[in-house]
Amino acid sequence: MAAPPAPLSPDEEAVMRALGRFLLVMPRALDADLTREQRMSASEYAVLRHLSETPGHLLRMSELATACDMSLSGMTRLAAKLESLGLLRRIRCAEDARGANAVLTDKGMERLREAWPTHLASVRRHIFDHLGDLDLQRLAAAFNAMTRDT
Repeated sequence: MAAPPAPLSPDEEAVMRALGRFLLVMPRALDADLTREQRMSASEYAVLRHLSETPGHLLRMSELATACDMSLSGMTRLAAKLESLGLLRRIRCAEDARGANAVLTDKGMERLREAWPTHLASVRRHIFDHLGDLDLQRLAAAFNAMTRDT
């Protein structure tokens, strides 16, 4: 029988508590800034951002849902809203007629450009202004390592 894992040290416990709070509070803070200043949710921003970063500004709806950490039904509802605003279009997938792609429109790209400064300022104020001279490459590598197998 394997020995039980060692308890967390006080420093490890402090990191876990701070990380847990960060994971709850930070998405809300970033969303609140976008909503207040741009009348756009963080989820809406994420959809437009992901589409803007892909070739042809096009993604299969299921891939977009995964990229935004949403269910397909949730993404379908959000895409319908963004489509009604003219920010994206949904088109049939050429490779599989059962599937649909989301395509960023010119209006959607312009809306993303309008919202970007607000999001950037929010990210800087809530995150990077508090990191001081931490090694950001090591921090990013650690985060990536933690999420590699999930």
